[in-house]
Amino acid sequence: MTTTRADPAAVRSWMQERADEMAALLIDLAGQESPTNDPTSHHGVRDLLETQLQEAGMRPEIVSGQDSGDHLMARPEHTRADSPTQLLLGHLDTVWPLGTLQTMPVERTDDVLAGPGTFDMKSGLVQMLFSLRCLRDLGIAVPAEPVVLINSDEEIGSPESGQLIAELASVAVRAFVLEGSLGPGGDLKTARKGVGRFRLRVKGVAAHAGLDPDSGVSAVLEISQQIQRLFELNDPERGVTVNVGTVDGGLRPNVVAPEASAEIDCRVPTHGDAHRIEEALGALEPIQEGIEIEVEGGFGRPPMEPTRRNRHLWHTAEKAAKELGLDLGEAFVGGASDGNLTSQHTATLDGLGGVGDGAHAPHEHIRLSKMPERASLLTLLLASPVPDGAGRQESNGQDQEDRQ
Repeated sequence: MTTTRADPAAVRSWMQERADEMAALLIDLAGQESPTNDPTSHHGVRDLLETQLQEAGMRPEIVSGQDSGDHLMARPEHTRADSPTQLLLGHLDTVWPLGTLQTMPVERTDDVLAGPGTFDMKSGLVQMLFSLRCLRDLGIAVPAEPVVLINSDEEIGSPESGQLIAELASVAVRAFVLEGSLGPGGDLKTARKGVGRFRLRVKGVAAHAGLDPDSGVSAVLEISQQIQRLFELNDPERGVTVNVGTVDGGLRPNVVAPEASAEIDCRVPTHGDAHRIEEALGALEPIQEGIEIEVEGGFGRPPMEPTRRNRHLWHTAEKAAKELGLDLGEAFVGGASDGNLTSQHTATLDGLGGVGDGAHAPHEHIRLSKMPERASLLTLLLASPVPDGAGRQESNGQDQEDRQ
């Protein structure tokens, strides 16, 4: 049974001695492509992660996907039925299609490792694995058993794994998300905007544009007017964005358009803002007579707000960073992650992955020298005390107060 307190100096030394191992594992992971939409490509990465989890003293199991790839879950080999849990969350899928390595190879230049998936987020997976190994090798006691979930559909919003994530988070005392950090200083992500996706459908009346235009009602004209209404919902001061990203409609140039549609992306900082946007979209009314309007969609990723329990976890990270001699900052970001889901159920800290840049971009890369530091930070966090009353019921009540 592990009883040793986490010694920051010993943890950092252990990690630093294995810096080359970390780099080698990341090169192996990034060298195996794993695009979300090609589940068969995931096998190599998943098998490698499964082996690494076993070597870290974890007992992995495959959670079968249906339309997505399979997910990987792991618990300690020796568990207690009454032990609380803390969730470690990551994803193995990337946005890059098969064949990307031919034009965007994994390349190391001094301290920089570039390549698809290095930053988003295979470096975070490597750091998590070494953190688990460190706990085992140094015999460090943890107040809650680590439970690992590595899903394969995060880049498309976790449509299949989302329910499992929510179930695991609802019984965990806290969740650590291994997404990449923000900026050169490696800021943690303590708040994220919620993301909503909507589709506006407009139905008009077709007519010959030359012979009988007055008998038609243009869906294209209608949607152009509705789009102006949608852009009026933007509130830069509050951080609310409503963006019409694509528009489609009409049949032919000589036909008054009988239908049109628009795809809408909404980003909001709070649950209240999400509710107001949903109400506004649901209240859209036709401007022209003879038009029908339908809005479908919703907020698949609710906001990750700076709730009381999330703030407490951030302050725990600040303390751990100081013990390691690290400067640590925090950030509020517009992109969403699975941390948006866990934050609805338990204390959540995001952005614990690699320090780098270029997520979803050709210059994707990480700084290798930062990996031992980040893995050390995660190790201290896993070993940090859990506040009294950190159970799900108490935390949810606090969060409701914070939102009011």
